[in-house]
Amino acid sequence: MCMTSATHVETWLALLASERQASPHTIASYRRDLNKLLRWMAAQNIADFNTLKAHHLLHFIATEHRSGLAASSLRRLLSSCRSFLRQLVRDGLLDHDPGSGVRSPKLRRKLPDLLDVDEIGTLIERSSDGPLGIRDRAMLELFYSCGLRLSELASLRWGQLNLDEAEVRVLGKGCKTRIVPVGRYALTALNALAQAEGCAVESPVFRGRRGASIHPRTIQVRMQRLALKHGLARHLHPHLLRHSFASHLLESSGNLRAVQELLGHNDIASTQIYTHLDFQHLAKVYDAAHPRARHKHR
Repeated sequence: MCMTSATHVETWLALLASERQASPHTIASYRRDLNKLLRWMAAQNIADFNTLKAHHLLHFIATEHRSGLAASSLRRLLSSCRSFLRQLVRDGLLDHDPGSGVRSPKLRRKLPDLLDVDEIGTLIERSSDGPLGIRDRAMLELFYSCGLRLSELASLRWGQLNLDEAEVRVLGKGCKTRIVPVGRYALTALNALAQAEGCAVESPVFRGRRGASIHPRTIQVRMQRLALKHGLARHLHPHLLRHSFASHLLESSGNLRAVQELLGHNDIASTQIYTHLDFQHLAKVYDAAHPRARHKHR
């Protein structure tokens, strides 16, 4: 692997972090993807990016596909490579763009899994007892009440919550801030947590063992344990509550733009997947109720 190529990668990642305010998670994803490309180039004796051609990039993506990488991961990998290579062209470090003629693999649009209202009630109402139970209840209520991302909830500080006005100021992707209403059940759970642990402005709302912000992995593990404890026959993860929040809200309101704002999506296309979920619900109602849709078996 050419040292100059690795240096170019790190320079670009530093640019993303400083000037474009990309999150640490985004930077880490780009680094993993581009390090894959650098290792593959070294194995193929491709000295540097000036030697890289479109057919090389196709070969690289095909190799990753044969190794079992899913189409969605392949698209992200190719997107990372394209973004980086375009920047090299803009900086005058490349006289051609190897990624310009490489098409992304087709992606089957997979609808996200959801919890229904009864399952969410079972999960939240039967959360653990004791101090951990108070924290878990507040986490689950806030996830479902506000549709937060895992990283947004884990990093939340009491100063971002206004319990009197029933709202939370969320710092989302790209350091963009949005204000989200907090439901009354979540408010009750947060007030109980504040009484149990205190609510200093700069303190994390959800704390780990040493008082620092809870680690996202800890939240994932707690949710999986709660699912097993209460017999929910599915893999439970934080994003499942975000999906459920969006789908239930859209089903009740029909307001796609409002759901987009609450989720913090830059592009409404990211939110439109929930219209498909809503249509599934409508289709079930139609099939059950319309005289020409019902099938009678004799």
